[in-house]
Amino acid sequence: MSTQKNAGEAKGLHRFDRWLYRGGRPNRLARTMNRISAVHFASGLAPSSWVTLEVPGRRTGRVVSFPLVVADYQGERYLVSMLGENTNWVRNVQAANGRVLLRHGRRETVQLEEVEVGARPPILRRYLECAPGARAHLPVDRHAPLTEFERIAGQFPVFRITSVPT
Repeated sequence: MSTQKNAGEAKGLHRFDRWLYRGGRPNRLARTMNRISAVHFASGLAPSSWVTLEVPGRRTGRVVSFPLVVADYQGERYLVSMLGENTNWVRNVQAANGRVLLRHGRRETVQLEEVEVGARPPILRRYLECAPGARAHLPVDRHAPLTEFERIAGQFPVFRITSVPT
């Protein structure tokens, strides 16, 4: 009985998560929640996999902050766009040639390098383990075989994080 209840609750949360980002863009509530999360994640008081990405806006040059979850896989760190390639943070990272700041208690200058589509499936699966809020946006169950992740890998950008000495 409790398993059915938990599944129903998860389904309701996924519906809410999809509503927050209907059409692939955050609505007003999601934008407010993202601002609050960005401050929280940057403070260093959140789990270490929760970070705030700071990147110059491609049009204004003004620094944009965005909360993200870091997926660790085979000793490397990765960022994934749960909404696909047409998100502002992905376009801003590309315009900045991958040079951004990550904040989690301290600032870390990093280089983000986009991962080839063929190497993304296991990272995407690991990302869904690390980021429960993203599960509503990737059309694959986190326990699915890698072949299912191969099918969607081209739709979701993945970036390898490399520290840059300052």
